[in-house]
Amino acid sequence: MSFDLKVSAKQRVEQSPQQKKLNRLIDKIEQQKISLAIWQNAQDEIQQHTRQKLLPIYSELHAVLFQQLQQLWDMLHSHEFSKADMQQLDESIAQRARMLKHSKMLSNEQLQQVEQIYIFYQQHAQQLAKKIKKVQDTKIDQLENDAQTASFEDDFEQHTAEQLQAREQAKQQRQQQKREQAEQMAAQSLKTVYLKIAAMIHPDREQDESKKAEKTELFQQASQAYEQQDLFYLLKLQLQLEQNKGVGAKALSTEQVKFYKLALDAQSQQLESQIDEILDSFQLVKKVKVEHVHISDVYKALDADCTELKQQLKWEKERLKHMKKVSGVEMLLGHGAL
Repeated sequence: MSFDLKVSAKQRVEQSPQQKKLNRLIDKIEQQKISLAIWQNAQDEIQQHTRQKLLPIYSELHAVLFQQLQQLWDMLHSHEFSKADMQQLDESIAQRARMLKHSKMLSNEQLQQVEQIYIFYQQHAQQLAKKIKKVQDTKIDQLENDAQTASFEDDFEQHTAEQLQAREQAKQQRQQQKREQAEQMAAQSLKTVYLKIAAMIHPDREQDESKKAEKTELFQQASQAYEQQDLFYLLKLQLQLEQNKGVGAKALSTEQVKFYKLALDAQSQQLESQIDEILDSFQLVKKVKVEHVHISDVYKALDADCTELKQQLKWEKERLKHMKKVSGVEMLLGHGAL
């Protein structure tokens, strides 16, 4: 398209702060559209690279973690440990069960074993939460000595961790709701703009044949943009049509600027979500932001992840060797390395 959605700096009327903000938002969206196209073109190649480099390591790592889980679970039920060691063993086993619960690297039989252990500790956590609530109801300040207080704090720490996890899940739900609201706003704006354009250029309302052909082409372009949900393109087209009619000879009205900004904000959030989804699909260990990363950086990050995972795999194999003997488990417990 040859026309520009931005409010021209050459206009005689001085731009308002709102119009300047609108121009900056338009620049941002133009860059987001370019970035999205680049990431979409590179996505398949990067994912293939990821599968070739990382999946074999993940597969071996999950296999080792599953062996650790089995070994510690069997050790817990076949040997006597102190109360402190028992608690450390429980935490270590529960952590591995959570990690492996949704693994795609294990067999169905292995996943069933993981699920059974996971459910066991979920029930244990629920019982613990009830116990904590009961202690809270009897007032913490009435505990008789520091030892009782310390014991309660150990239990409360685990309960707090569960609450933090619940808050994180709530945060993710809020982010999802925000994305859905943005999509809804974009859809509403898309329809509104399309209907305005259709009212201005519908070919059936034009008697002049030369103008009718021109409007037919524009209407087809608008309809295609509407099908592709390209709100940015439709806003450009609407502004150009208004300028052709003389509406754009003056600065945009406050209401026009407000509408454009709301619609473009929704479009920008959609583009950002699309780019984030592509980056998330690479399953990088460290979260990256698209404005700070290039495609070459993703390959570097993948290579760094590969190196880090290999080091973790090496360490987990060493731990597994010690877990095969009671003395080895006790040594790991003593060093807090379980």
